[in-house]
Amino acid sequence: MALERIWAGWRSPYIHDVTDPSKPDDGECVMCRLANAPDDDEAFVIARGDKAFVALNAFPYTSGHVMVVPVRHEGNIEQLEPAEAAELMAFTQWSTAAIKRAYTPDGLNIGLNLGEAARAGIPDHLHVHVVPRWSADTNFMTAVAETRVLPETLSETLGRLRAAWDG
Repeated sequence: MALERIWAGWRSPYIHDVTDPSKPDDGECVMCRLANAPDDDEAFVIARGDKAFVALNAFPYTSGHVMVVPVRHEGNIEQLEPAEAAELMAFTQWSTAAIKRAYTPDGLNIGLNLGEAARAGIPDHLHVHVVPRWSADTNFMTAVAETRVLPETLSETLGRLRAAWDG
C-alpha cells in the first residue's frame, strides 16, 4: 500500500514549535503548558476559569474538537476537588453550547479516556473531549485511507468558537 499524503501546511508551525530542540524540556506536560501559556491565541485557548480551561485539540478529529482541562495536573477524576469537577463540567456544558451554535452538528461525542489502557494520549492530566459529529462525517478518505480532512485551520476554529462562546 502506497503512503498517502494530504497537505496540511497549517500544522507545520505547531510541529516545529513542539519539536524545537532549542526549547528547554521543563518536564511539564502539554496540558500544563497550555494551562500556563502566556498567549491564549498561540495556545488556542478558548476560555479560562480558576480551576479549568478550554483549548482546541491540536490534532482534532473534526473541526470544533475541543478539550476541557482542569488547571491542576491530575490524571484521576476521583481526585478532583469538588470545585474543579464543577468547573470542568460547566466548561463542558458551555463548550457543547458553543459548538452547537458555531457548527450546528447532528450530534456530539463527549468523553474522557482515563489511563493508558483506555488510550489516553496524556494519561497523567485528564481532559474531556467534546467533538462535533455529523451524520455524513465519515467519507471515503476516512473509510479507505484512514485519513481525516479538516476544512478549516485551527485559527479559524478558534475564532468561530470564541465568537459562539457567549452566545
